[in-house]
Amino acid sequence: MTEPLRIEVTRGDLVESVHRAHAAVVDSAGRILHAAGDPERVTFLRSSAKPIQALAMVESGAAAKYEFTDREVAVMCASHHGEPFHVTAVQSILQKIGLDESALACGTHAPTHTPSAEALIRAGAHPRKIHNNCSGKHASMLTLCQHFGWPIADYTAPDHPAQARLRQVLAEVSGVAPADVYVAVDGCNAPVFAIPLKNIARAFGVLARPAGVSAEREAAAHRISRAMRAHPEMVDGTGGFTTDLMRVAGDNIVSKSGAEALFCAGALSQGLGIAIKIEDGNARAHPILVPQVLAALGVISADQQYRLRELHAPEVCNTAGVAVGEIRPRITLTDGTHST
Repeated sequence: MTEPLRIEVTRGDLVESVHRAHAAVVDSAGRILHAAGDPERVTFLRSSAKPIQALAMVESGAAAKYEFTDREVAVMCASHHGEPFHVTAVQSILQKIGLDESALACGTHAPTHTPSAEALIRAGAHPRKIHNNCSGKHASMLTLCQHFGWPIADYTAPDHPAQARLRQVLAEVSGVAPADVYVAVDGCNAPVFAIPLKNIARAFGVLARPAGVSAEREAAAHRISRAMRAHPEMVDGTGGFTTDLMRVAGDNIVSKSGAEALFCAGALSQGLGIAIKIEDGNARAHPILVPQVLAALGVISADQQYRLRELHAPEVCNTAGVAVGEIRPRITLTDGTHST
């Protein structure tokens, strides 16, 4: 175990707060190439699991059977903002599988995209389950159920066949035994999985450059990666960091964030899987820390890092819009000497 990454938050000339982050960088075989902090730290994937969960659906043949578009596949991998184009895509998925949003078990919250939430208020409408940022993931789970003829009433139960399939696929691509996948309940009422950080990185390495897997899994990984990179706004939303990262990265990165400040990425040209967990769960450092790590690894250029800095400025601003401090990363990635 090495020193974690350090992200300082300043006010004036003083460091007011510090975030610590653990990181693992692996190849698609799971060999640790670089690390910071504890790459063995058992970590909930939260929403970072969504592309891997969608992998189980696509490789089953369901995506072809129901003729899903790339935009629909991308929103299945999303923590979307509830914008109209997100809602339309999820509605289309449900229509294709013969269900409506009453089948969703994800609960309800308002769109996280402020203009979309305000539009609902002006229309006198209430948020619905389809506005939930996880509705695409739940539509993917329901697709598995419809495809295999499994019951839909309890599809979020940990022992449901759909959840068993999702856990099995995650175990396989991350290089852990299914019995070693810790299971709890996520914010959207579905099971959530926890595995070591290095194994989370390995799963994204497989997503970026699948090797040593079945032809069906390889094709499914390529389909998901292509869909997410072609339609990053479906994976996140307007102005989101994940959206901007995949746009700026020039088609080289497939990425997904998760709650409690997990960020995962796969670098296609380098064949890397990357997982970064901010220890205190505060994701405000992602837009500053992640580009610096990616630039240090040679995944993005200095120009691309600068563009992301323009889009997601490191300043700490007050309510008058005055910059009163900044968020600055202090990173050292050590060479890895371990392998899975």
